[in-house]
Amino acid sequence: MAINEETVKHVAKLAKLEFNEEDIHDFTEEIDKIIQMVEQLEDLDTQGVEGTFHGITHHSVVRKDESKLEIDREELFKNVKTKQDGFIKVPAIMDNGESGA
Repeated sequence: MAINEETVKHVAKLAKLEFNEEDIHDFTEEIDKIIQMVEQLEDLDTQGVEGTFHGITHHSVVRKDESKLEIDREELFKNVKTKQDGFIKVPAIMDNGESGA
């Protein structure tokens, strides 16, 4: 697929870009070279080649988020001032702590 100056002018207009005539000629040559390189890559046989998403192998250093029961409930409630039905009771914040409950 060859790129000509008219195509470059059309795409530049769509992208609201302005080029002078000399730049359009240079730009057309560069885009045409890029298109030719991509077409060469399309001709390669990549059947059975696994895709590479990043050149560097990366392993997460963060531990897995797993739920563990590590705190004894009785130990936790030793320092709780008020509790109700097995939960820590805290002052209401939506009614400025004026709740009668």
